[in-house]
Amino acid sequence: MVPRPAPQPSPPGGAGRRALLMGAAAWCAAAAGCAKSTGTPTAAGVRTQAEAAHATAPAPAPSGALPAAVPWRPGPGEIEPAVKLAAVRLVEALGTWPAGRGGPRNATARAAALGIPAPLAARFAAEAGPLTPAADQAVVRVIDAQYGGLLPDTASVLIPCAQSTRTGSTVREGGTTIDVRLERTAAGWAVTALHPGRPGRPAAAPGAPARAVLAQPRIELPPGSAADIRSGAVHESVLRAMLRLADTFRFSVSVVRSGHPVDVFGTSRPSDHPLGRAFDVWAVDGRPVVDPATPRSLITAFMRAAAAAGSYNVGGPVRLSGGTRPNQFFSDATHHDHVHVGFAA
Repeated sequence: MVPRPAPQPSPPGGAGRRALLMGAAAWCAAAAGCAKSTGTPTAAGVRTQAEAAHATAPAPAPSGALPAAVPWRPGPGEIEPAVKLAAVRLVEALGTWPAGRGGPRNATARAAALGIPAPLAARFAAEAGPLTPAADQAVVRVIDAQYGGLLPDTASVLIPCAQSTRTGSTVREGGTTIDVRLERTAAGWAVTALHPGRPGRPAAAPGAPARAVLAQPRIELPPGSAADIRSGAVHESVLRAMLRLADTFRFSVSVVRSGHPVDVFGTSRPSDHPLGRAFDVWAVDGRPVVDPATPRSLITAFMRAAAAAGSYNVGGPVRLSGGTRPNQFFSDATHHDHVHVGFAA
C-alpha cells in the first residue's frame, strides 16, 4: 500500500506550550568548541545538507580531543525549515556538552536554555536515552534531518547523527537516530517527544549480504543504520537491493529500521521500516535529494533503479509514471527530502 499519510487530529498535550525558538547562538552557548553562527545562509561554521553529504566522518582532532561542534542548518529546497531546526537544535543541545557537564541535570539545563519550560526540558533529557551516554564530554554531529511525517499541525523529523564521546583519555565513536515529534503552536513549531532508535545487539554471525553492505564504501550508513544491519533484523531483500544500487550509485542512507515511526505517520498502517523491510536515502552521488540544484534526472534514475531492484514502494520528490506494480511510485511532502525504498514481506 502506498504510504500517503492522511491528516489526523494532533496528539494530546502541548498545544499551549511555548515554541522552541531555536537559534544557533543559544545552542552554541551550551556546547563546547562551537563556532559562532548567526543562523543565516552564509554563517561561518554551519554545515548545510550539501556540505554534510561530503562530511560523514568526524573532522580530525588532536589525540584525546573531540571534533568541534558544527550546527546543522537546512539547505535550499526545504518545505518547512523551521520544523527541522526546532528538532535539530534540541538534539544538538542534548547530545553535546563540555568536559564535566554531562548527566541528566546538565542535559535539562541545556534544553531549558533553548526556551523550553523546565519540566518539559527534564522530560526530554530523560527521553534522550542513547543521545546522553555516561561520558565526560560529547559532541553530536547531525548527518541529516528528514521528515518521518509532515502534516499541517504535526510532524516527525528523523535525525541520524554521529556522536564522539570522551571518558578520561578514551575517545569513542557512536551515534543513533532520533525520531523527534513536533506540533504547531501559536508561537511556532514545538517539540513534544523524542523517540531514540534502539537497533538491538549485533548478531553473532551476520549473513553474507549484511557483511557486504557494511563493507561497501559506496553505501554511506549512519551509525544507527549500520547497527540495524549488524543486528540481523534487516530483511535480505533490502540488503541485496542496496548492493545492486551501489553498482551504479553512491548513496547516503538516513534511516533503515530503528528511529523510524512504527506506523506511517498520521495513519494506523504499519511502516515497513521497523519490520526491517525499507530504507531511506537522503543523498545520491553526494547530491542531497532535497536540494533543487540536484538534477531531477539523477533522483528519478535512482528511484527507477530501486524499483528494478525489487522495491514495491518507491517514494521521493517526484511521482513517476509506469512501474511493474500498481502505485509503485509515489510522492508527497514527507518524501520531498528523501527517497523511500520499501519491500513486501
